[in-house]
Amino acid sequence: MRTARLRTVHPALWAGWAALAAGAVLCVIGWYGVSGERYAERQLPYLVSCTIPGAALIVAAAVLLTHGRNALAAARVEELYGLLVAAEAADVEESARAAAAPVAVSGDLLMVPGGTLWHRADCPLVSGKPEAVPVDAKLVANGELSPCPICEPAEADD
Repeated sequence: MRTARLRTVHPALWAGWAALAAGAVLCVIGWYGVSGERYAERQLPYLVSCTIPGAALIVAAAVLLTHGRNALAAARVEELYGLLVAAEAADVEESARAAAAPVAVSGDLLMVPGGTLWHRADCPLVSGKPEAVPVDAKLVANGELSPCPICEPAEADD
C-alpha cells in the first residue's frame, strides 16, 4: 500500500544522486586541469570553472539527498500511522462486541486447590485446568475464598 507521496519523493533522491555524480565529475576535471599546470595563474580558470561548481553541486546533492530521505521517512511514518489508526478502529469495534458478551455464564463453580478465588466453570482462568475442583461451600462461607473479578461468580448467587 504505497501512497502517492512516496512516488513523489523519488525525484528528489534522483536529483540528489545526479547532482552528486555531476559534482564529482567536475571536481575530477578541475583537479586534472590544475595538476597539469605549473603556474597558479593557469590553475585559476580550472578552479573557477570546474572545482568550485563541482563542490557546490556536491553540497546541493547532500541537501537533496537529506531532504529526500526525510520526506521518504515522513511518508512511511504517515503510512504506518494510517495503518495503526485503521487497526485501532477495528480493535475498538472488536472490544465493543466483546464487552457486550459476558466472560463466563456457567452456573457451576470451581476453585483451584491452594487458590484464593472461586470461579465459574467457563472462566478463562480455570477452564481447561484439570486441577480445578468444585467449590467447597465451607471455604466460601468462612470468607477464605473471594469471587473472581473476571467472571464475577457472585452474580450467580443473586
